[in-house]
Amino acid sequence: MKKTIMRKYARLAVQTGAALKKGQGCIINASVEQHEFAEMVAEEAYRAGAKWVTVNWGDSKLNRLQYRNESVTQLCRVEDWQIARMKFYAETLPATISIGSADPDGMKGINPAKMQKARIAQGTAMKPIRDKMADKYQWTILAVPSKKWAKKVFPEDRTGTAVEKLWNAILKTARVGENNDPVADWAAHQHALEARAKKLTEFDFDYLHYESPNGTDFKVWLIPGSQWVGGGETLADGTFFMPNIPTEEIFNTPIKGKCEGRLVSTLPLSVQGTLIEKFALTFEDGKVTAVEAETGKEILERMIGTDEGACMLGEVALVPVDSPISNSGILFYNTLFDENAACHMALGRGFNENIPGHHDMTREELAAKGVNDSMIHVDFMVGSKELNITGYTRDGKAVQVFKNGNWAF
Repeated sequence: MKKTIMRKYARLAVQTGAALKKGQGCIINASVEQHEFAEMVAEEAYRAGAKWVTVNWGDSKLNRLQYRNESVTQLCRVEDWQIARMKFYAETLPATISIGSADPDGMKGINPAKMQKARIAQGTAMKPIRDKMADKYQWTILAVPSKKWAKKVFPEDRTGTAVEKLWNAILKTARVGENNDPVADWAAHQHALEARAKKLTEFDFDYLHYESPNGTDFKVWLIPGSQWVGGGETLADGTFFMPNIPTEEIFNTPIKGKCEGRLVSTLPLSVQGTLIEKFALTFEDGKVTAVEAETGKEILERMIGTDEGACMLGEVALVPVDSPISNSGILFYNTLFDENAACHMALGRGFNENIPGHHDMTREELAAKGVNDSMIHVDFMVGSKELNITGYTRDGKAVQVFKNGNWAF
């Protein structure tokens, strides 16, 4: 990949994604395999005025070795220095840029119970600090190809060719090319998403009904007065940033514990480095009561049992099948991309930004509104060319929202 194009992408991550402010710190989360791109992002961060930049390096092979060889007790330990580091982040609120490149099968074969116990222990220790940081800093997630990820997406190609293909696909979805201004193109894209979100909010839906020949028959209720959101987020001080690059979704937060029916997945889901395929979830009284899966059922069941809120929904997102990522015909095996190719739901934590005035509300007040809370937020895809969605307004009108996988209005 040309370094000039990679540089554009790195600049987009800093300026549009994280919207880094002069004098602000910057955290970059990246795999060691992506050191070249991470270095470019760090350079762009300093050029944008970052006071300091630190990189948290990761390595999938070392992660695998750790889970294979360390005891559950050791894996569950959260050291004082880890708590101190998170508290420093909560006090200084640095912009955070995460560069994803994980192998979708990277943790296949690792004991799922061991992984879950470790993640719950670590998540429980960090959650109070993360809650204090919520809605107070900018963060963004984007992706760069790794060799194993590229071979998973393009298994018939040689590794070098597969990596090049995945690079091209990622950059296209991120609106980065040789002859365009990505920052300007993202501003135009944001405008289009906001217009659609405004129209959805004006309908004032009580609930949505999902139906598809694959077995999906599902109703989900929305929080009264909530607003649909698309693209970026705005902090209390007016700072606007783009959490996901790419993004094509318009989303809302459903009422905690108020949905029913069956949802059938339409794309695989990678959780903890293991693929969950051909699965379905049945909900009663707002909670998952039955799980079906051709592969990865145990992982899915354990994830749903993470905490009290993990078995309930925290997001409902609308994405037409006639959208850039879907039209590419590529299955990315990466939620950042696949969730933007199809309508999806998320188990776990809900979004505060769908509630007007959320910056001035406590977590208890948001919970009273119906926003779900959990250590997890895991998206899974339910959209297809056969999906139909009907919205029912609070004054009893039925509105066709999606017809055969695309917008009906």
